[in-house]
Parts: sequence; structure tokens; C-alpha cells
Amino acid sequence: MKWKILPKKSEVLLEQLLINRGILDKENFFNPKIIDYEKDLQIPGIAKAQKRILQAIKNNELIIVYGDYDVDGICGCAILYKALTSLGAKVLPYIPHREKEGYGLSKFGLEFAKDSGASVVITVDNGIVAVDQAEFAKEIGLDLIITDHHVPGKQKPDAYEIVHSLKMCGAAVAWCFVRDLIKKDLSKDLLQFVALATVCDLMPLLYLNRAFVFEGLKILNNTNNLGLQSLIDESGITLGSIGSYEIGHILGPRINAMGRLEHAIDSLRLLCTKDPAKAKRLSKLLSDTNLERQKQTADALDEARMQVDKKNNIHVLINKNWNQGIIGLVAGRISDEFNRPAVAIYLGEEISKGSARSINGVNIVEVIRKHADILIDVGGHPGAAGFSILSKHIEVFKKRLQDHVIDLPETEKVLEIDAEVEIKKITKKLVSELQRFEPFGFGNPRPVFTTRGMQISDLRTVGSGKHLKGRVSGVDFIAFGMGELASILQNGQLVDLAYTPEIDHYNGSEKLQFKIKDIKFV
Repeated sequence: MKWKILPKKSEVLLEQLLINRGILDKENFFNPKIIDYEKDLQIPGIAKAQKRILQAIKNNELIIVYGDYDVDGICGCAILYKALTSLGAKVLPYIPHREKEGYGLSKFGLEFAKDSGASVVITVDNGIVAVDQAEFAKEIGLDLIITDHHVPGKQKPDAYEIVHSLKMCGAAVAWCFVRDLIKKDLSKDLLQFVALATVCDLMPLLYLNRAFVFEGLKILNNTNNLGLQSLIDESGITLGSIGSYEIGHILGPRINAMGRLEHAIDSLRLLCTKDPAKAKRLSKLLSDTNLERQKQTADALDEARMQVDKKNNIHVLINKNWNQGIIGLVAGRISDEFNRPAVAIYLGEEISKGSARSINGVNIVEVIRKHADILIDVGGHPGAAGFSILSKHIEVFKKRLQDHVIDLPETEKVLEIDAEVEIKKITKKLVSELQRFEPFGFGNPRPVFTTRGMQISDLRTVGSGKHLKGRVSGVDFIAFGMGELASILQNGQLVDLAYTPEIDHYNGSEKLQFKIKDIKFV
């Protein structure tokens, strides 16, 4: 990778990290409080929507909470279900099936709501581009309240009310909607679901979103939720030590897995159950399904890489055998590996489904929307988008995207490095101080340092040769995915290392370890 070492602005390493992240208010960053963002929480439309909900409760009307099949939609659905039932509302949660219904609000789902006897439908994490569906809801006599955070289209739906913000995830919008209707203890408890969704939906972990995760993690690490307790136990992590990494890489993928391969309603059931036996059974189901998802993703990635032409500015990958639930993961991995926007498409007989992931500087949802004339629907964010298309238009769509003039950065991937440091400054005490920067995530990455002229020793591979381990200056290091370097590097060789320092907890002991990001030969 190409290294970009950020300009040195301070002799104090922690101050340098704050400068690199554009943090001007240290107190706000290290002790973020949701209450400091009250203006952002007062989303337009809440008052009218709340009034309709209270009317529905008074009249004993059935409310459908219409979620989505990812972590954000599931957590948002759980928030509204728990909040509204606490008020005595009749609530029925509904999550569409990915393959049978596709993303977002559908006429099928609205007909289900009507047939169930509902008079109010509240969307979570979807609906802001559902113009035709909103019209259909009016036609069949449903009051539609849209809560969403996705990028709106040119025309907004004609709904009963819209509660929409681009500043937070869908679950957070749902929380803002109900937070002052319910008891304070419940409002606070529901922040654990906001934290899960904020991390998993890759919201920038700064300002309001950082406050959501910071406060939500406190609840999550002491959770009384039976489903989360069981999932945490099944996942092999320790309650009390959960951070953004555990959410994003361990808990989140398990919650997501059901919606990718089966039906996400089981993930919602896990979050809402009050039965310990059911919680245990469902957490096992989620974990087993995630293992299958990992296998299918690995196989699909091998097939996708064979389609990549490095000359293209955007990689459009098509396969009729891919599961629709993993195409977003395939697009994301290909985009990351080749530093180019990528689109993965499941090729259906008549209708195909696509998922796109992008890189900094390319608004992928806008790129795809330029071809709306041959698309059935499209929605998403600047960094990720999903769409449906008639299969007969796939080749035209692919050619258009590849011919599309995109101002792209150079092909070589850039590794941003916070500071060049002497090895003696990297201590366990420093790593402990770096924990103050948690929660890490999008917008607030784990610090990366570089040290020049390091002598390596004790080189060996682990993980069937996939990973490289060794020592530098008396400190162990692990380089994931760099096992092939074992045949090139030699003990005693001098290298420049880019790394993240961490504490390795093993057999009750704590020792300093470097997680290598890149190695350059001197």
C-alpha cells in the first residue's frame, strides 16, 4: 500500500490523534453525551406521528412495525416493538423476506398489514423512496408513518408523516421517535440496540453517533436482555468487555445472518424473547447460520475475483448461483481489495438483484441512479446501494457503468498513518490510554503508527500458512493475511512497519502486541 503519514502537529501523541480526527472539543469526544445533541434528536414530524400513535393506542388499533432484514432494521424494529407495547399498544412486527419481497416497503407487505386488521404502519430503516407504495397505502386506508435515514429521491412519499434524518442510523431515528413517550428507564435500556445498529450500519463514530454508541455500550455490557445475553454467551465473548469490534465483527454478523440466508424475523424474536430456552435455541440458530454465510461468501468471492478486470474503473460482477443475501458482502470485499467501486449482481430469470459498495470520493447511489431508466428501483447511501433490474437489461447496465466517467483515486490503496514513532514510546500504558478513543469505527479508526528500520525475528506462519507471526524489538506481532511473506522475509532483516498496538490477553496474562497493517522492505 501507499503510506500517507499525516502531518505532525503535536509532540504529544494523543493530541496528534485528536488533531488527525478533527476533534476540537476533547471533553465532548472523551465523554460524549446524547443530551448535548438535543437539537438533532428533535426530528421534524415526530409530534404529529406521536399523536397518531397515541390515538391508535386509545382506540385499540393494530400497529404494524415494518422493519428491514439487517441489524439496523431489526434493532429499530425491536425498539419500536418494546416501546409501543410498553404503552399498551397492539403491535405486530413485520420484516420482509429478502428473496421473496426484496428491500423496503412493498405492496405485498402493505396488503398483509391491511389483511391483519392494522390501520397504522410505521416503517423502520426504510420507506423514504417508497413513493408508489405510500400511494398504495392511502388507497387501501392505511396511515403510513415513515421513519428512515436513507438518502431521499427527488420525490418524497405522500405519507401520513415522515420522520427522517441523515445524521443517524434507522434504529436511532426510531429511538428519537419514541424516547419521550416511554419511561426513562426503558428509553435508556433501548440505547443498547441503537449502539448495535450504529456500529453495524457503519455510521461515522463521531459527535452524536459516538454518543449513541458510548452510552449504548454501557447498557449492552450490563444487559438484562435474554436474547443478547444468550448470543453473547454463544459467541464466546465476555459480558463487560464488549466494544465496537465485538459488535461489528461478532454480534452484528450473527444478527445479520438470518436475513441474508433465511428470514430475519428470527433475529428479531431473539431480541424480544422473554423465554431463556428460546433465547438459547435462537442464538445457536443465528451462529450456525452465520457459519454457513461465511462459507457461501468465501465461495462467491473466489468466483467474483475471476471476473475482475483491473482495467475497469468499476467492477460489475454477475452470477446466477449467488445467494442474494451475500452479494453486498461480495461487493464490499472486492471494492476493498481492488480499491474500486464494485457491484455484485444475483442474476435471476426475469428480475436480478444488485448490491454496490464504493470507495471514498464516489457516491455510488448517485452513480447508479443515473441509470434509473433501466432499473426497477434503487436506494442506499453514498457508500452503499441496492437495486433491482430486469435481467434483460443487465449487459446494458454493466456497459453503462463501466463507460461511466468516474474521477477515481490512483489504483494503489492508501494506508493513512497517524504518526511516525520511536518503538520505545509504544508501551502498555499508551495502549491503555488509546482505549479512551473507543468506540472505534468508521470516522474514528484505530490509530495506526509506523516505526522505521525494525529488525524482525522468530518468523513463522499460523492459520494454515495464511498469517505471519514474529517479533520486533522484543514485541510479538501478527500480520493477518500476509503468510506469503514468510518466503520473502528473513530473520534479522530490517523493515518499516505500519501497525496498531494492542494488548494480547492470553492465559490470564497481558502483553503488548502489534497488529501489522503493512510491511515495507528497507
